[in-house]
Amino acid sequence: MVETKKDWTRKEIISALHKNGTTLAALSREYGYKSTTLCSVFFNLFTKGEMIIANRLGVTPSEIWPSRYFDRKGNLIKRRYKNKQRYPSRNK
Repeated sequence: MVETKKDWTRKEIISALHKNGTTLAALSREYGYKSTTLCSVFFNLFTKGEMIIANRLGVTPSEIWPSRYFDRKGNLIKRRYKNKQRYPSRNK
């Protein structure tokens, strides 16, 4: 049996963002969303939001939410992306 990693908790994600000098609301606004938009990653599959958060933290989305990217056997789950740009970056 493959040992599966656990998803980061909401508190762990928010704490990591704070250590990185930002908040979920500020990150949402930075990408042109309403301040509460990125909160939906905690309740729904929101690929673009997952990528925005992971990009800011310097990790991949699958490191934060392994259950969304790997099955119980450890195989990668195919996910569809709406946009060609897979890892959005913000030019400052």
